[in-house]
Amino acid sequence: MAPGTRVRSTSRIPLLLALSSALVLVTGCGGDADGADAADAAGKDGAAGKGGKPVVVVTTTWEGAFAKAAGAEDVKVIVPQSVHHAPDYDPKPSDLAAVGKADFVLYAPFEPYAAKIKEAAGSKAELVEVGLDNDTDKVKAEVARLGALFGTEEAAAKWTAAFDAEYQRVSKDVQGSWPGGKSPEVVSQVFSTWSAKLAGATTVGTYGPEAVTPAQLAELSAKKPALVLDNAHMSTGKVLPDSGAKQVEIVNYPGNDLDLLPVYRNAGAELKKAMGGS
Repeated sequence: MAPGTRVRSTSRIPLLLALSSALVLVTGCGGDADGADAADAAGKDGAAGKGGKPVVVVTTTWEGAFAKAAGAEDVKVIVPQSVHHAPDYDPKPSDLAAVGKADFVLYAPFEPYAAKIKEAAGSKAELVEVGLDNDTDKVKAEVARLGALFGTEEAAAKWTAAFDAEYQRVSKDVQGSWPGGKSPEVVSQVFSTWSAKLAGATTVGTYGPEAVTPAQLAELSAKKPALVLDNAHMSTGKVLPDSGAKQVEIVNYPGNDLDLLPVYRNAGAELKKAMGGS
């Protein structure tokens, strides 16, 4: 199940047909031999991006931010940030052309169409599954892994050092807003637990990704949490409407600048505001 996508059941057949049609448009236009040769060269000779660094195509800005943190500079995002449910997106011919020239294609386990995109585009790129989770330890481990894969370990290590410093700053700032100086008790959506960790909050319960049942509602409300940390990308409205808890919408996806740090800064600002800080 996707951390940051709506729960839906969609057919993959129309998407594959769209991919095949788009491929015809890409390969059927005359005078494109140079582009095909370039794609072949990239697949055979390795990295062909900026300064010899890899050409990376990613399905969403989340994978893109991980790639950028790991040191990739030539990063193409397929699914626009405005699309909350990535499998709904219909790839354009330009998307397939980009995949065909990539060294690496990054995707998440809940995006099964990624392999179909690579196949339809005839790409020789390495398909890399990325564990999307904004938990600080998991982020650093994934960035280090991608840096080793891209051959950009130095850039990945430099980013990680900057990330550690900024994370600690944001976390300290948020914890300085604890009501009465005490760690608040929170209920968190399963893909927003990283924000509870950022705030130093005490998690007394979790929910999701399925809808909250009446039994869960009663159980979670009985814990009397001060905050509910919801997932903005999967929100179904007020989770504990009669509990008195303040609900905070946590955003997982980075912006078009592919920068992970604002995700933590923004979450910190929302948490601080919910706890009564300025």
